[in-house]
Formats: sequence, C-alpha cells, structure tokens
Amino acid sequence: MSGSPQGSAPAGASGLQAVLALPDFRLLWLGQIFSQLADKFYIVLMVFLIAQTWVQGTPDANPALAEAASAIRMDLPETRAQMITLLATGIYVANTVPAMVLGTLAGVWADRWPKRTVMVASNGLRAALVLAVPLCLVQSPLWLGLSVGYWGLVLMTFLESVLTQFFAPAEQAAIPKLVPPQHLLAANSLYQATSMAATIVGFALGDPILRLMRSALAAIGIDGGEFLLLPACYGLAALTISRIRWQESPRRASRTSVWEEIQQGLAVLRDRPRVASAMGQLVLLYSLLAALYVLAISLASAVAGLGPTRFGTLLAMSGLGLAVGAVAVAQLGQQLNRRHLAAAGLGTIGWSLLLLGQLRGNLTFTLLLCAVLGVGAAMLAIPAQTTIQEDTPEAMRGKVFGLQNNLINIALSLPLVLAGAVVSRWGLLPVLWVLASIALLAALAERPWRRC
Repeated sequence: MSGSPQGSAPAGASGLQAVLALPDFRLLWLGQIFSQLADKFYIVLMVFLIAQTWVQGTPDANPALAEAASAIRMDLPETRAQMITLLATGIYVANTVPAMVLGTLAGVWADRWPKRTVMVASNGLRAALVLAVPLCLVQSPLWLGLSVGYWGLVLMTFLESVLTQFFAPAEQAAIPKLVPPQHLLAANSLYQATSMAATIVGFALGDPILRLMRSALAAIGIDGGEFLLLPACYGLAALTISRIRWQESPRRASRTSVWEEIQQGLAVLRDRPRVASAMGQLVLLYSLLAALYVLAISLASAVAGLGPTRFGTLLAMSGLGLAVGAVAVAQLGQQLNRRHLAAAGLGTIGWSLLLLGQLRGNLTFTLLLCAVLGVGAAMLAIPAQTTIQEDTPEAMRGKVFGLQNNLINIALSLPLVLAGAVVSRWGLLPVLWVLASIALLAALAERPWRRC
C-alpha cells in the first residue's frame, strides 16, 4: 500500500492528538526519538572515551599527546580540558564532513530504495558499527602521535555520519506518506519538539547516564560496557521502524545517472518557488541559530549569574522555547496563513536579537529572550518544512530532502567558523544588530501585509 497515508485520525481530532492517533506515524516518531538520542549520546560517548582513555592526566604527563602536538606543529595545550577539546575536534570534523558533502547523493539513493528499508538498515548498521568500540580501546601502535584506536574512533564516526545521511532524507520523505495532508503541520511540529527534547536530554544527561551505566555494569563484572547504550538505542529505532505497515510499490531500475537525478532535485527548486522559498527560510534560520551557538558564550559572559562556561543554559532556553513554539504551532498553526506565520517568526527572532544586545547582562531578560527566540524559530521552521513536504513530488522527495540536509549543514558550519572571529574583531553588539537586521529584512520580504 503506497497511494495514501496509512491509518486515520479519530473524527474531529486535530493537532497532536490527531497525529499521535496514527499508528504507523507513531512508530516512525518513536524510531526518530531512539535514533536522535543515539546520535547525541554518540558524541557524548566519544568525548567520554577520549577523557577516560587518552587524556587521563595533564597534557605533559601524556608523552603520546606531546608527540601528536609536535607532529602537527602546534603547542601542547596547557590543560586537560584543552587537550580533550583538541582530540574531540577530530570527532566533530569526522561527524560534520559527510553531512556537508553527502546529503544530496544520499537523497538520490533514498529515492531509489524503499524508504522503510533505508531507515531500518541505517539504524541497524550504526548499531553494529558501535559494537566495534572495544577494539578501538585496546592498546595499539601510534600513528601521528596517537594510538591507532583513536583514529579508529574517528573512522567509525565518519561511517556513522555517512549512514545518518541516508536515514534523514528517507525519514522526511516518509512523513507525508504516513500522515494525511491536513495533519502535516502538526506532525512536523511534533518532530521539531521531540528533536529539540532529544538534543537537550542527549547532551545534558548523556554523561551522567553513561557514568551510571558504567557503574551498573561494573557491579556485575562488566567493565567498560557503557558503549552498549548506543547499539541499544539504534537497535530499538530499527526494530520500531520495521513494524511500520507500509509497503512501497517497487520502483523500476533507474536508467538515469546519479548526477542527472541530482539535477532533477535542483530542478524542483527552480520550478517550484514555494519549495525554494521555504528551503531558503530554513537555511537562513539555521545560519542564525549556528551564530547564536557562538554568541551564547559572549552573552553568558556578560551575565553575572552565568559566566562563559554556562552558555549551555542559554541554548537550553532557546531549545525549550522552540519546543513550546512547536506545540503551539501544532495546535493552532493550521488556522494561520503560513506566510504570516513565517514573517512573525522572523520578526520575533529579529527583535529578540536586538533586545538581547540592549539588555545583555540581565539574567532574567536574557533567559526570557532566548526562549522567545526559540518560539520564533518554531514559527518559521515548521511551516517551511511542511511546505517542502507538500509541494515536492513524491518521486523527488529523497533528492530534495538530501539537498536540504546539505544546505542546512553548510548553514550550520559556516557561522560556527566565522562568528567567533567577527565577534572578537568588532564586538558582540554590532554582530547582534547585523543578524537582527537580516531577520527583520527577511520578515519584510514575506510581505505579511498581503492577505494571500
């Protein structure tokens, strides 16, 4: 069965109640939760293992690390935290490169293969890959001043990220097949809310959960078994998604090349202005959010009750605001014009950035404005994602969502590189003004004064 969304919501149901009543979508949503938690726990686990295995003491007490620093012609970091950060950077890069390069290509194959199979295989293979973690922790020869095991973790991270690029477009393309058109906005709202919740839980609680699991397994004689949390999460994601009662019609073998199919995906943006506009909104939003990740350190530094090391509190408030905004859009968004909603979201982000600059140093207002900014992000992101799903032809969805993932990951990466240097050169306030101006101009470009 592939012609229409599976299942139906109770008569008169709307918003979150309607989409959660769809059994197959509910399975996809639960699979997303397990998969996203695993993705966040993965990064935390890598940093945890680096700290436990390769940076147990101060940098000068680690001859191998001194040799590594010499091999890449840099000064040895002075503190243990700096050394952990240096080695974790290799993990971050390995995780980011496939996201920036392979999204569009993976989207082509997500369209060629059955989407449920792609999602199950992606999670199953990631679960199997993580089982190799103990092999990376055994004593091994050095290469570029570090053990081969560390480079094994870097390679594993790269392969995990490659598999993730196949999962994301298949998942996005599956939503419109499992949810009736009138409930798509609510479905995307639920996805945004749970995605942000998974991010907060994964990063905030990942370390204590891993330590608790390490202690619990050690008590029964299993040392170093905390990594089993990841294959458990990925495995549950694969098992849950495999239960979806959705059989896609078999596709004929494609006679077009991968490059031709990529061009077909680009043609969708050219021929469908609403899709191109919505994707542009998402790219702008993620660029602004990525800049906020960097600016949060300076914002937190100006608050006496926080300080630079507690910048995560500001990001958590933005995440909380996004989750609240997502629930509100799910319940009320169907009644609102999407262009007006997007303009309101951009305007909310712009004014929040302006006021963050003017009221910096005040803990209460800074936290409140970060939450309001998150609400604005939900008002923009959810209608844009829904528009892309609705207006993209079914056969093109994987390609378009793969391209979307490419653009968003580039949008996330560039501000992370540039924002810190710009703030150090011109200061926080001018950067906030520029970002706010961009958001407000984009809001005006939506021409919210028009009725249709």
